[in-house]
Amino acid sequence: MGQRADETVGSRAGRPTLSVFFPCYNDAGTIGSLVTAADTVAAEWTDDYEIIVVDDGSTDSSRELLQELQRKYDRLRLIFHERNRGYGGALQSGFKAATKDLVFYTDGDGQYDVFELRKLLPVMQDGVDIVNGYKIARSDPWYRIVIGTTYLWLMRLLFNFHVRDVDCDFRLIRRRVFDTIELRHRSGVICLELVKKLELAGYRFVDFPVHHYHRTYGTSQFFNVRRLVRTGFGILGLWWDLMVRRNSPRRVGYPEEEAQRPHWAASASGSLPEQE
Repeated sequence: MGQRADETVGSRAGRPTLSVFFPCYNDAGTIGSLVTAADTVAAEWTDDYEIIVVDDGSTDSSRELLQELQRKYDRLRLIFHERNRGYGGALQSGFKAATKDLVFYTDGDGQYDVFELRKLLPVMQDGVDIVNGYKIARSDPWYRIVIGTTYLWLMRLLFNFHVRDVDCDFRLIRRRVFDTIELRHRSGVICLELVKKLELAGYRFVDFPVHHYHRTYGTSQFFNVRRLVRTGFGILGLWWDLMVRRNSPRRVGYPEEEAQRPHWAASASGSLPEQE
């Protein structure tokens, strides 16, 4: 999986520094390969990088495995939640811990190929604030594909998203955007909150296609009644806050009229859209 390094990576001089992080919950079967891939790609890009894993109260052998990995990878930083804080809580910890210019994250379950970060990094040019992955094809059971498609359609209707796939957790973000927005949700609603707040703040997105693979280890934590009900209430609360009350962030350093202008959310397949 992924291209050869010499096809996409040239001189590292002058490149932004990089934080890579993974939320991890009972992902002992996949998190080791993700850390290894992240170390390879990050070292190709820059000499100044860090890898962060946020273990969100795992009950399998994830924590022991991560401690072993830390002995091998000196750039690996570990954050342990003693109690499960939810997916949003894990992402909040990762974003707060990141110290480099660019922040990349994806899930610890291995359904995305970390080597595809090689393709996202060159897209992060001047005028781009977020490179937002979108799934070329979803590799899930048919019922999850149906539910996921319906969910994306409804969220686009409720929140008027411009990005192609708000539910694809494969993103490269400039760390400075978190000086503008504050993330509050601890459930999976954080993905909606993150993207919509960045859109409302006027930050510039580029959509980029990435592959999505079958889960090879563990099970999804999302599909249970309690979690679905909590997520539903979270979505309604976010919609009320951002779309009805218009409680939106403003981009730091820009006048209000600039922040209100629609950003461009283009698809990148080898070329970037013209900037305004």
